[in-house]
Amino acid sequence: MKNNQELITEKHTQNIHQGLKRLSTLRHGIPGGLGNPRWTGELLLATYEMARTGDLPTNGLEYRVGKSGGGFDVLDFKFRTPNSEFRTPNSEIDLSIPLNRRPWGAKIEIPFPIYGGGMSYGSISLNFMIARAKAAMRLGTFTCTGEGGYPPPLVPYKDYIITQVATGMFGVREETIQYARILEIKYAQGAKPGLGGHLLADKVTTEVARMRGAVSFSSLYSPFPFHSVYSVEDHRKHVDWLKAINPEALISVKVSTPTDVDMVAVGSYYAGANIIHIDGGYGGTGAAPEIAKKNIAMPIEFAIPRVHKYLLSEGVRDEVVLMASGGIRTADDAAKIIALGADGAVIASTECVAVACTQCGNCERGRGCQVGITTTDPDLSLLIDPEWGEERLVNLYLAWAKRLRQILQDLGLRSIRELRGRTDLLVKH
Repeated sequence: MKNNQELITEKHTQNIHQGLKRLSTLRHGIPGGLGNPRWTGELLLATYEMARTGDLPTNGLEYRVGKSGGGFDVLDFKFRTPNSEFRTPNSEIDLSIPLNRRPWGAKIEIPFPIYGGGMSYGSISLNFMIARAKAAMRLGTFTCTGEGGYPPPLVPYKDYIITQVATGMFGVREETIQYARILEIKYAQGAKPGLGGHLLADKVTTEVARMRGAVSFSSLYSPFPFHSVYSVEDHRKHVDWLKAINPEALISVKVSTPTDVDMVAVGSYYAGANIIHIDGGYGGTGAAPEIAKKNIAMPIEFAIPRVHKYLLSEGVRDEVVLMASGGIRTADDAAKIIALGADGAVIASTECVAVACTQCGNCERGRGCQVGITTTDPDLSLLIDPEWGEERLVNLYLAWAKRLRQILQDLGLRSIRELRGRTDLLVKH
């Protein structure tokens, strides 16, 4: 029998999701205060609708672009005419990509060119982490722990979870390195490059503190950078250290977008990385200061072509996998970043939107998110039921897959791999 708190939580959850469901069926009358130029009210509700149905919106909601006036929002594809003889049959379109092109390490392939980015225990609720892990396993793709450690309830899904090793080394243990098929070294993130990480005291509950090896209700800071890494040679030592513990694991290197991001990427290649993960500005949730998100990092739309072209000039592009994150909100964004030179996309904020995030920016204040996503409050955390969250995330990926197939079909391509670097198929409008 449910207690009073569980009944109150269940009713509150129903009210939130019924309200969003009603809004997502509307084309007009969307509240003016919902969203922002990048995440417009329509785009938020369209994403929520895709997560509800597993299909593209049929009610006229804009699900492809926002209204930022730049970046992905002013790029479009040069589609062929609908009746073109070059139009590829939908059933023949391949969305899979390999995550290892080097001669060592496990050969891993994912069915979509997308996986979930790092969001750590403490920054998001455990229930949401479990939902992400369950969805990744069901889809055959990956999600990432972030830098907050590896909660024991995630272990059953370890074959689909990337263990992140970040500068704070929170929760990094030999066993969590051995769990993973992919290990991610996070040197910096695009939303706040040069600032490290910061988890405010209110969210450092006893359980979060235990997982991170810290003191309860004390703010936690991740330094920038690793103070043991100041060269490619130092970087190689980090890669070697991880591979000594888990020889078969693939190594992903996550970096932000400094002006010499192309040199950073080729350095990671020579250090032995399998995956180079470039994280541009405009990613992240309310945990990143607005001044950092909008003024420091290079947008991912500029960084990826630069890195892609440099790796080509060095003759090593086909030996590494280039993943992009930071402001990728839609399937169209993912397709555009692949056309600009990436192999695939990494998303996090969009997964939050799938489970009712409205981009309110309250992620780090007090108890955190009022709908149970970015919170460690034991009551608010109950608002995300792992099975419900799993279903919505699976639906989101399936809807994105439909849109990606539409795009490839209209371009006359048979594989998402054929789209990589095809800037000739893009047009600015």
